[in-house]
Formats: sequence, C-alpha cells, structure tokens
Amino acid sequence: MGRALITGGAGFIGSHLAEALLDAGHEVDVIDDLSTGSIDNIAHLKGRPRFRYTIDSVTNEPLLAELVDRSDTVFHLAAAVGVKLIVERPVHTIETNVHGTEVVLTHANKKKKLVVIASTSEVYGKSADVPFREDADLVMGPTTKHRWAYACSKALDEFLALAYWKEKKLPVIIVRLFNTVGPRQTGQYGMVLPTFVRQALAGQPITVFGDGTQSRSFTYVGDVVDCLLKLMGEPGAIGEVFNIGNAEEITILGLAEKVKAMARSQSPIVFVPYDKAYESGFEDMPRRVPDIAKVRAAVGYEPRVGLDEIIARVIDYVRKH
Repeated sequence: MGRALITGGAGFIGSHLAEALLDAGHEVDVIDDLSTGSIDNIAHLKGRPRFRYTIDSVTNEPLLAELVDRSDTVFHLAAAVGVKLIVERPVHTIETNVHGTEVVLTHANKKKKLVVIASTSEVYGKSADVPFREDADLVMGPTTKHRWAYACSKALDEFLALAYWKEKKLPVIIVRLFNTVGPRQTGQYGMVLPTFVRQALAGQPITVFGDGTQSRSFTYVGDVVDCLLKLMGEPGAIGEVFNIGNAEEITILGLAEKVKAMARSQSPIVFVPYDKAYESGFEDMPRRVPDIAKVRAAVGYEPRVGLDEIIARVIDYVRKH
C-alpha cells in the first residue's frame, strides 16, 4: 500500500477521500490551511495510526516539498471553492488556484509522483453543448465578469498539469467534478444543497437564485471518492481528463421543492435575483450535466447513490449537527 498526500484534505471532499484511503490500507498525509476546510471534518481520523495532518498552506514550499517527497500519490484538492467566495474574493481565488497548483506540480515533478488534480464542471463555462464531454470546447464569459475567473483559473490548472505530462512526463490525472454533495459540506460558500436543507429544517425561507429553471446534476461524495481511488490505480488514466458526475438532472426550483417535502418543512420558497445574490450582471449557466462514458470505460464508474438518497443523508447529517 502506498502513501497519499491530500492537499485541502480537511475540506468536504478531501476528508471523505482521506477516510476511504485509510480504509483501503494506505497511509495518508493531509495539508490544509483551513481557509474553507474545517478541522472538524478530520477529527474522527486523528486517532488512526496511518494518518497525519498539517495545518499550513500548499504555498509553504519547503514543507510541501517534504510532504510530496514522502508520498507516492498527490491528490490536489486545495482550491478556492464556492461561487460566493469567488465573487467576493477574486484575487484570492486566482492566486490560490493557479499558484497552489504550480507549486504542487513543481515539487511532484522532481520525483515524478502521480498527481490527481481536482478540476470542476465550471470549466465548461457557458457551453450549451449538453451533456458535457471532456473533449468539447470550453466557452468562457468576458474577463469583466469575475464569475468566470474561477473557471479560467481551473482551466489553467488543467493546461499546466497536461503540459507537465507532455513535456516532463509527470504522471497526472485530471478530474472534473460536478456538484459533489453529501455530509460535511457547508453552505457557507454558496453550496446549494446544504443551504436548502438548513433553511428547510430551520423553517426559514428557502432561497432560490434567479428563476430556478437552471438545472444541475448532483453526485454523492462517496461515489466520487470511490472513482478517485480506482483512477489512482489505472495506468491508462494518466494524461487524461475525466468528468466525474451523475447524469440525473434537476432544476434548482425542483431541488428546493424536493428538499422541502423530504424535510417535511413549512418553509416558503422565495426567489432572489442574481444581482442581489452575487453582483450585478452575474451570469449563470442554464444546465450542467456530465457525459460519463469516458470514466465508465476507464474504471467502470457508475454513480450508485441517487438524488433522493443523497438528500435524505444530508438532512440526516444536518439534523444531527
């Protein structure tokens, strides 16, 4: 069994990945600056013998170099996340995403360590060519709208990682994650499902941005993590880009109604214009649905947890916490 380093390992996805790697017999190092992660996410792992964590930034190069050196695989999940954070702190977003990835790739390259880079469905931008395929064109909005800075920063991460593979033969795998959801996800940075669940359980208005006709597909964090573990062991995945998601689509209004019903909530559903929610002239994409044929062919990926079960688990988690 190998040793894995997870950057952003105290985050929502990172903490679930750490747990799955430990369960599979690997040693796990986590580095997280807790800017969006939380120590609570990994508290239950602290007593495990093969688990270590460091509270620091990936931009601390001497430290990162040491952590990369003693690992076999690096899962690079550290990034600025959530639309709210991106709109409010655009400088932080671009610098965190681009520079962080640059540092990870530089140090991994010294000993040719496998790097799995977490990218996002956001890179598809305004493309209307649904479902999104990995080789499709990416359609960005104008640079004057900060909303696209995140998509662009993550696309740059992908370009850089693939350049390292092409030019320096650093083994990299890129995964584009589509709205990963589940227990431990906070609504703090604009994540829609935990926000709806918290509002519904508290009897507060459930706030739907825009007119609610925009649709998304949601993937259970456990399905994503299983897929990451499979890709890590698949030589044919190196140098490739994979969507990881669930093709089951729902409108945001439909999601609000489902959460309200499943939580047996009396909350009213209210609509908030994008201009009020984020900033004036904010642009959203009407649909975001993955084509998962490529990852299915590579490692037999199939999402197992459907939306109703995901919502039930999140409601249960929020109730307990």
